[in-house]
Amino acid sequence: MAATAAQRKWRDKHRYVKSQLNVMTRRLVHGYLEDIARTFALRGKGEAVTFAGFAVKALMQRAEYDGAAARMLDQFAESYRRDRDLYSA
Repeated sequence: MAATAAQRKWRDKHRYVKSQLNVMTRRLVHGYLEDIARTFALRGKGEAVTFAGFAVKALMQRAEYDGAAARMLDQFAESYRRDRDLYSA
């Protein structure tokens, strides 16, 4: 765990553009993030989370005018809701 002074310094430096996100999740999801980071040459699991958010947002925007993307997004959401206990903490 980072020292309080180091955390304060980081927060002061990035307060307008970043916020820290600490989440507990199953090891399965950590494996997914490591795989995403490797596959897309990212800098680690933190950047994989950012990329996943970017990819979902892009899919949402595409779904606004592309029926196939809308169906795919709906299927992803339905599948996640059905199996939520496998993924959430």
